[in-house]
Amino acid sequence: MYKVDLNSDVGESFGNYKLGLDSEVLKYVSSANIACGWHAGDAMVMQKTVDLAIKEDTYIGAHPGFPDLMGFGRREMKVTKEEAKNYVKYQIGALWAFAKSNGTELQHVKAHGGLYNMAAKDPELAMAIAEAIYEVDKNLILMGLANSEMIKAGKAVGLKTANEVFADRAYNTDGTLVSRKLEGSMITDETLALSRVVRMVKEGKVQAITGEDIDIKADSICVHGDNPKAVEFVKSIRKALEDEGVVIMPLKDFI
Repeated sequence: MYKVDLNSDVGESFGNYKLGLDSEVLKYVSSANIACGWHAGDAMVMQKTVDLAIKEDTYIGAHPGFPDLMGFGRREMKVTKEEAKNYVKYQIGALWAFAKSNGTELQHVKAHGGLYNMAAKDPELAMAIAEAIYEVDKNLILMGLANSEMIKAGKAVGLKTANEVFADRAYNTDGTLVSRKLEGSMITDETLALSRVVRMVKEGKVQAITGEDIDIKADSICVHGDNPKAVEFVKSIRKALEDEGVVIMPLKDFI
């Protein structure tokens, strides 16, 4: 039986600024990565998003990023290993408080944006994230880019790891994501995106932007919820997978 988690980055509104269609997307995913207030989100948004996730029986994960509200956490920052560890611990703690006070717990941690992309390639930064998670709660699952340095670091420190793949992103031959600055980085053809997702889950393969097949492991599929077509896309992915006999379930049930 094929099993996979569907996740989405949520809770990324801030103050008077609304981003994403969280209340709808959370109906169709099995895991939610909730912003912890640094790249997006705030105390009110975090509480509301935890409430929504509990209502939809969606498992919760912390989504820590760089302290960069202006750049939505997507810009690279030069930080020491110690700084990175403490940044991650701080943000896990913030979301943990909202989960705990609402009678639930955290399932996983997934870095955001620039922190995620840098740690996918940088062993020291990846280790900082893994160690931070382990030192807070060794039962948390580290979600990271499939086959990346983050997955290696998580395994090295003794964490359970979840290989994440993207439904709407193009891949380089080394398994990293094609930069959003480059043409072809986003998969906009829904039919193509669906076929790629099914293949990643069932065959462990994806076609890189160069046209060649690369190996990939898919424990969780990220579906973005910040555009008007997001909800229909999430529903389509879920249906396509289920039609292929793939069971959608939270990471905790099979990792």
